Amino acid sequence: MKDNRIVYGGGAAEVACSLAISKAADDTLGTQQYAMRAFADALDDIPMALAENSGLSPITELTAVKAAQLAQKCPHLGVDCMQAGTNDMKKQKVFETLIGKQQQVQLATQVVKMILKIDDVIMHGNYA
Repeated sequence: MKDNRIVYGGGAAEVACSLAISKAADDTLGTQQYAMRAFADALDDIPMALAENSGLSPITELTAVKAAQLAQKCPHLGVDCMQAGTNDMKKQKVFETLIGKQQQVQLATQVVKMILKIDDVIMHGNYA
């Protein structure tokens, strides 16, 4: 076993990261803040997909979870996919491995960087 740490599932980790990145973007000057906000928006797609696949309204659920995390300062609130009556992933015992989550984010970031690199080459007319 490499690492036995966990994060809360149900999109709770993604929402918490999205909120933290958005807050950091507020303190960032220049064009970097736009990239940070785009990354935060991309993280929001995970809980929205969970909500949609559960038959819930994605925008309504994401807005409610974000508002609850901000109001309660509780990073383990996620999408109540099972409609158990609580968004608390700790109470619902919904967990994911930290190493799995890290690998997902790293892989997604690498893919985006590769796409941007290819796009940059094509835009400058340097493609072969």
